[in-house]
Amino acid sequence: METVEKIKQQIAENPIIVYMKGSPKLPSCGFSSQVAQIMINCEAQFAFVDILQHPDIRAELPKYANWPTFPQLWVEGELIGGCDILTEMYQKGELQTLIKETAAKYKTEDDQG
Repeated sequence: METVEKIKQQIAENPIIVYMKGSPKLPSCGFSSQVAQIMINCEAQFAFVDILQHPDIRAELPKYANWPTFPQLWVEGELIGGCDILTEMYQKGELQTLIKETAAKYKTEDDQG
């Protein structure tokens, strides 16, 4: 599968996805750590891709997204932004609303237990 196709598929299959360096539990840079903490504080499930494990995605995503840096948050197929934008949105309470509304739309029967 082409890298861009893989990226499109990941974004399509995961309503909330973060492309970051490392993982939410073990981030590999300060910006990824900050975004992971913000996302955890939003209390919704989200997918992530460790771009350090996927150099092809690391190379192609900035071109596809027209956004040069990581981390990147995508919600329902739309790039929301990186660390600065997410921090600002979180401080205003906008990010929590967006994440909660999106998570509620995709909740499955199993999640409601």
